[in-house]
Amino acid sequence: MSSSTFSFLLIFARLSAALVAVLVLIWALYFKSSFIHHSPNNFIYSVLHPLLMVFGFIILSGEAILVHRSMPGSRNMKKLVHLGMQGVALAFGIFGIWTKFHGENGVFANFYSLHSWMGVFCVSLFGIEWVMGFLSFWHRGEVRRVRMKVLPWHIFVGLYTYGMAIATAETGLLEKLTFIQTKKNLPRRSSESIVVNGLGLGLALLGGIVIFATVSPKQGHYTTRPTKAI
Repeated sequence: MSSSTFSFLLIFARLSAALVAVLVLIWALYFKSSFIHHSPNNFIYSVLHPLLMVFGFIILSGEAILVHRSMPGSRNMKKLVHLGMQGVALAFGIFGIWTKFHGENGVFANFYSLHSWMGVFCVSLFGIEWVMGFLSFWHRGEVRRVRMKVLPWHIFVGLYTYGMAIATAETGLLEKLTFIQTKKNLPRRSSESIVVNGLGLGLALLGGIVIFATVSPKQGHYTTRPTKAI
């Protein structure tokens, strides 16, 4: 992949992230009736959940994954920025789950669906991955050979967790849309349904672009040493 093609791919990733951000803002702030519950406090927590999970746990995490491919500078600086952004994304994810569980019926009231189970598993795996990444790549006493052995697993688990975050968001959108269509008689072809479906497609597009940009080698990234003349 040439550098110009890779730059275009990064721009496409940022445009997809911007589209996702706009759609989730429209859904959470314009269609307020879908998030109204028994009290104003629950409305705030209900709106915060999709905003925190999409902005922090998906968009910011995706940018952190692309740091090693898009950011100029030394390797240590890239690792520092990557670790910091992933730490912020983890904090968003934990707080996002807390807002969802902060209801009148207790912590476990919402822990019954596939979306909730996948969300807890995804954030837990993300937290373990972040701690392991910190210990593996920032522990000064670590042997370089051990780091090289851990690196492929770090990349695999990171991309797996990011893909699972996208899938978890998709199940959440389906669960929420099904609920408001059945409980509140929302028409299937309403403007809100179009926004939610568009958000789901945008998330799928964003996840595919980020993963593709991560695993695709840039031109000149792998070079061979010139042979000596005999």
